[in-house]
Amino acid sequence: MSTSRRILRLRVNGQPREVLARDADTLLDVLREQLGLTGSKRGCDLGTCGCCTVQIDGEPQLACLTLAAEVGEREVTTVEALRDGEEFAPLQQAWAAAGASQCGFCTPGFLMTTDWLLREKPDCNREQMREALAGNLCRCTGYVKILDAVERCTRSQGACPSEK
Repeated sequence: MSTSRRILRLRVNGQPREVLARDADTLLDVLREQLGLTGSKRGCDLGTCGCCTVQIDGEPQLACLTLAAEVGEREVTTVEALRDGEEFAPLQQAWAAAGASQCGFCTPGFLMTTDWLLREKPDCNREQMREALAGNLCRCTGYVKILDAVERCTRSQGACPSEK
C-alpha cells in the first residue's frame, strides 16, 4: 500500500480547501482528521449505516465509501453547513422539537439525507420519506420521531422552508 501523499484541492461547505492525502484516504478520513469536520460520523465503514452521509454536488453520498481523491473540486457539503452562525437551521430545530435524536450518532447522516429530500420533494409523504431515509440506520429511536421531524419540514407543514 502506497504511503505517498499528494495535494488534493477540495471544495467543502463553500470554501476551497487543500489537504495532503493518500490516494486511499476516504472523504470521511479527510473531513474528520484533516479538516476537523467531525459532524459526519464513522459508523460501519462499510456503507450500510449512513452515519457518514454528506452531500456531493447536492446529492447524498457515503463519505466512508468515497475516495477523497475522486471528489476533486466538486462541492462537498457536511452537516456543519446546515447551521446559520450560532443558530440551528429550521431542519435541525424540527429535529429537536420532534425528539428525533436520542444518542444523536446517526443524526448528521439523517439530516443530510433529509435536507436533500426536502429540496427534491418538499411535499413528500411518509412512504417517500421512508424510501429516501432507508440507507440511514438508527438503533435508538424506532424512526417514528424521525419521520415526524421530516414531516414538520414538508411544504404542507410549513415549518422548514427550503433555503437552497
